[in-house]
Amino acid sequence: MNFSLISDFFIAIDFKEIFTASMILFAVIDIVGSIPIIVDLRRKVGHIQSEKASVVAGLLMIVFMFVGESMLSLIGIDVNSFAVAGAFIIFFIALEMILGVQLYKDDQPETAAIIPIAFPLIAGAGTLTSVLSLRSEYAAVNIIIAILVNILFVYIVLKNSGRIEKVLGKQGINVVRKIFGVILLAIAVKLFATNIKELF
Repeated sequence: MNFSLISDFFIAIDFKEIFTASMILFAVIDIVGSIPIIVDLRRKVGHIQSEKASVVAGLLMIVFMFVGESMLSLIGIDVNSFAVAGAFIIFFIALEMILGVQLYKDDQPETAAIIPIAFPLIAGAGTLTSVLSLRSEYAAVNIIIAILVNILFVYIVLKNSGRIEKVLGKQGINVVRKIFGVILLAIAVKLFATNIKELF
């Protein structure tokens, strides 16, 4: 067993990075704001495969974090350019959350199978972009932990979406979305400012 690799793994763990990455992913995934869609899907098909949807979404994010950069290099795009593009996507997602408008995501899934729930509802374009953008700033282990924290939360929400909707109500869900929209807007500005310097 290579103990140096294990020690390096634990040394790289940074709770501040984990917390920040977790908050970013939580805001981008916006699983609380997706509760009305999830409830509607449950009504249509009767059952949502919470476990499979959560696992597939988590795997998508982790795999994309490691191979996304290679995929970009094949088409001649560096991580900083992608991170700046990601900042724009996060910015527009934040505007959606704050203003209550719909700029995209107009293709709502019609079944509760793994594909529409895991992708694009959980691990959509905004989430995958954010994961790769985070990779340019944070250690991989901290992002993986943040992904796992969010997937656990996603699983809990999928399992209890009906109860959560009753507790929060439409107004409560809207308030949560707006709060995280403001946080996400600030994160988008920081991400843009950090990576735009590397391009010039």
